[in-house]
Amino acid sequence: MQEDSYRHKGMRQNLVQVLKDKGITDINVLNAIGTVPRHAFLESMFVEFAYQDKAFPIGSGQTISQPFTVAMQSQLLNVTKGMKVLEIGTGSGYQACILAQMGAKVFTIERQRNLYMKTKPFLAEFPYNIKTFLGDGNKGLPTYAPFDRVLITAAAPEIPQALVDQLKTGGIMVIPLNDEADASKQRMLRLTKQADGTILREEFGDCRFVPMLQNIGKD
Repeated sequence: MQEDSYRHKGMRQNLVQVLKDKGITDINVLNAIGTVPRHAFLESMFVEFAYQDKAFPIGSGQTISQPFTVAMQSQLLNVTKGMKVLEIGTGSGYQACILAQMGAKVFTIERQRNLYMKTKPFLAEFPYNIKTFLGDGNKGLPTYAPFDRVLITAAAPEIPQALVDQLKTGGIMVIPLNDEADASKQRMLRLTKQADGTILREEFGDCRFVPMLQNIGKD
């Protein structure tokens, strides 16, 4: 893992202030952003820009989301220590580490084989014990269900029923759902599972994510 210098730590604190200015208020989210070394998740050519509030490519057509997006989704999840969180779309592993730093027990699924093979050993270098899986995120992890929280980090064409089924009563799912009128845009939703199995739906504005894919590829 790359060195985490005093300079990096200072840059993280500057990023935390940027996120505060943009409306992030959850102290656990802000502390996690201020702790996890984002520069370690990026290719060397992007390291100098790691603490800008921007997304960067990580290969296989995927990106590491901009810090504000990571912080917003984490804040919407309302995670408390010890919760079981299912993340759909491991990507670089940065979001998983933010959740783990917040005290969650993280189970994360990645569809892209090459990203999975790269990220799984990398995450093992962190002290979080994140459980990583290669598979179709639409199917979730029924063996490990139920989950307190489900986080989807890719644009979904619909709400996956299998993931709703794996959510505890009172549990929360945060998902960028494709806009019916414009598939290039999504709406950020927070879904809360009620005691009768119905879903309380809240919307939190427009967003843009890479597409959520269905089948495990050989890439």
